[in-house]
Amino acid sequence: MKSAHFILAFCLLALASPLAYASDPSPLQDFCVAINDPKDGVFVNGKFCKDPKLAKAEDFYYSGLNIPRNTSNPVGSTVTPVNVAQIPGLNTLGISLVRIDYAPNGGLNPPHTHPRATEILVVVEGTLYVGFVTSNTDNRLIAKVLYPGDVFVFPIGLIHFQFNVGKTKAVAFAGLSSQNPGVITIANAVFGPNPSINPDILVKAFQLDKNVVKKLQSKFWWGNN
Repeated sequence: MKSAHFILAFCLLALASPLAYASDPSPLQDFCVAINDPKDGVFVNGKFCKDPKLAKAEDFYYSGLNIPRNTSNPVGSTVTPVNVAQIPGLNTLGISLVRIDYAPNGGLNPPHTHPRATEILVVVEGTLYVGFVTSNTDNRLIAKVLYPGDVFVFPIGLIHFQFNVGKTKAVAFAGLSSQNPGVITIANAVFGPNPSINPDILVKAFQLDKNVVKKLQSKFWWGNN
């Protein structure tokens, strides 16, 4: 009986092991400052690592997130990222930050998704209507109006948005659970890829007239990141 239990436990562990290795491993060192030159580096988590003895304060530093960004664009918002591209010391640490500026009266961070990160957002100025949509087949909208000091979470991979419903500008900051969370803006990805998606596919998927699809594909889809 004991041997049977042992065999059963062994089988369960064997089945579980692929799941255990499905996510990034925890760092086995203090940090891994990203560099572009592979000459003296070790490739870890998508980046080459600088010799830790050569790390300096600037590798962990970014300045200027207090500066308001220009929101005079078609969507009325600008996202300022602070990820591993801006702070190389974030490599392997699994965290990043963004500042989002919204124009008055309808500044929008359009529906998008982060394929590699959960996002936690705090409003510091203005009034935002924010929300996310749950996955198929429920597709439920979970949304709320936020005011300064309010915090909202967007689960990893789910489509979400922020919309300025106030008459003044709005500002928010968000933390993301990845050094490189990625972003897929839905309208840009569907109607603005290069090369374009076959219009017949979009006609059937969205139940639209083909001329409407072609008009949408002909537009310039603004990226606010």
